[in-house]
Amino acid sequence: MKTSATLNNETPPAIQEYLSYLSAVRGMSGRTIEAYGKDLSHFANYCGNLGIVTEAANQHQVRGFIADLSAEGVAAVSVNRALSSIRGYYRWLIRFNRRGDNPCGALRNLKTPRTLPSFLWEREMASFAGLPGTAGILWPVRDKALILAMYSAGLRISELVSLSVEKLDPDLGGARVLGKGDKERYVFFSDEAREALMSYLGERQLKIKGEHPTGKLFINRKGGPISVPGVRWIIAKYAERSGLGKHIHPHSLRHSFATHLVNSGCDVRVVQELLGHASLSTTQRYTHVDMERLKKVYAKSHPHGGGAAHTRMGKGTGR
Repeated sequence: MKTSATLNNETPPAIQEYLSYLSAVRGMSGRTIEAYGKDLSHFANYCGNLGIVTEAANQHQVRGFIADLSAEGVAAVSVNRALSSIRGYYRWLIRFNRRGDNPCGALRNLKTPRTLPSFLWEREMASFAGLPGTAGILWPVRDKALILAMYSAGLRISELVSLSVEKLDPDLGGARVLGKGDKERYVFFSDEAREALMSYLGERQLKIKGEHPTGKLFINRKGGPISVPGVRWIIAKYAERSGLGKHIHPHSLRHSFATHLVNSGCDVRVVQELLGHASLSTTQRYTHVDMERLKKVYAKSHPHGGGAAHTRMGKGTGR
């Protein structure tokens, strides 16, 4: 049974109420609510095909929906997100006495392969940050400031484009940014980022035009606020020129920031605070990145690691 058979049907009233609750009471972002809405609409369509409403679904019917998603080739991470959306919906129904039990109670998430985030090592990051000064493309002064601000503060792309000039410290040492769930946090800029921002702000002022100029820090060459697709395009252009042979995207800079802090011995809870992660488990994946680095060093250097040192030892003994 295809879960997407009637995707264009109107969202059931109970689900609309729940999404409104997430927005008005829980303060979730529009993007998160949109994702929840899509998941729950799929589930409502599935229930409709069974001749029931979502409020009345039991554990076997939820399990059938999840099984159908898997059978359709939906990625495990997306299946788990759908299950999380449904769990939250039933918790809301229970809280407001519209349901007595949660049919997801005994259901477990699918296993997902652990993938390490895309990031640049310190030397690679230094090389990438230096590209605007040598590539001769786009708007070099802005692009260097953008890359260094994003990397040195560990910013999400949404945080970067929404950052306003008034949120900067007078000395450009840091700023207040609005993260997920509209939670504000303080971030720091490196000395190199501060210098780049200082140079950029002078040129930015010359680009600002009109009666109601934008207050956003990063702008396009026409003087308007830069967009998320615009930042992705800028990073992609420099990635093409980098010659690093890696898939570099805006989030790679945030991943690099976190990885470098963990590799330098920074406490993972401090990294969590700097990144604005709600859960420590989200931050802990960067410890796995460091473990992978240690494994490579071991394999290359230890006599029994199977690397170059092992080869040299074998040659030296004549065995």
